[in-house]
Amino acid sequence: MTEAQDIQPYNVLFLSTGSAGRSVMAAAILNRHAGDRFRAFAAGTDADGTVNPFAIDVLDAEDFETQGLRFESVETFTGPGAPEMDFIFTLCDDAAGEDLPEWPGDPATAHWGIENPAKVEGSPIEKERAFETAFHYLRNRVLAFAALPLKTLDHLSLHSHLHAIGQQEGTTQPPKAG
Repeated sequence: MTEAQDIQPYNVLFLSTGSAGRSVMAAAILNRHAGDRFRAFAAGTDADGTVNPFAIDVLDAEDFETQGLRFESVETFTGPGAPEMDFIFTLCDDAAGEDLPEWPGDPATAHWGIENPAKVEGSPIEKERAFETAFHYLRNRVLAFAALPLKTLDHLSLHSHLHAIGQQEGTTQPPKAG
């Protein structure tokens, strides 16, 4: 077995509240584009397990396999037998502001705030456009993350890179003053 085959994939949790759109799309993107190095999961703090149909429509339009996409409750990842996460990314300001559980292990965390497309009001076309916009912002962040040389970054550098990715176009948080 080669050294690359011996390396376990990093576990990544994308966390939002209950809309099941952004986190599901982010997990699908990472699993598709870097599934050999990462295993991505989607969870919510107020999850009912239902994936938003507009998220499914956008993923279908982008030729993603949508059969079996899941959105778990955050408790799924904190209890006995839960996979230990290496990275946890909050995707909405509500989830980032909540008291989150203690995570097993020592995962690197960052907030990648993106407007909640499920809150957009208007026609079905306007709602789908909001999900398409969120998808593109997420894809940019996820691909930038997947391209990081994780094995060569120290903790401080990694945190800096993860924060910078979260500040890319489309963020819901203004950049912090230096």
